[in-house]
Amino acid sequence: MSQDILYGVRGALNVSNLDFDPDANFENEHRNGFAFAGFADFNLSDNLSLLTELQWSAEGAKERNLRADYLKLPILLRFSISDNFLLGVGPQIALKTWEYEDSFSTFVFSGVAGVEYMITDELFLDARYYYGITNILDEDLTDVEAKNHVIQFGFGIKL
Repeated sequence: MSQDILYGVRGALNVSNLDFDPDANFENEHRNGFAFAGFADFNLSDNLSLLTELQWSAEGAKERNLRADYLKLPILLRFSISDNFLLGVGPQIALKTWEYEDSFSTFVFSGVAGVEYMITDELFLDARYYYGITNILDEDLTDVEAKNHVIQFGFGIKL
């Protein structure tokens, strides 16, 4: 191993939406947004690492009252499948970062899966899929459930 810990920054384009139960009785369109993050990648072996990231992400649906911005902490166990490709999976906790009197829960949990392609030793492209495990709506205020799902296309640099 050349380095035990790598640090870096990452930006991404989000394509997000909400899955409703029962189904929404309106046109549920996706939201395009952005995400920005700083990360630390801990090498566990030559082919295995643990990535921790602190990320701000604009998510939810297109309709204004269905938008949600989060401060997120994904933790990915990553496997190197070649010199340039990594696969990762793991959990994520997110904290809502705006209005406190709305119908959204303060904390939500998701599962994350992703692939990363190293362009150079420092620059990379990645794609991730986040799927909500918990209801993002406050159960005391509504009997409808909604879960985030987000596709992220990212670009980053390892310092």
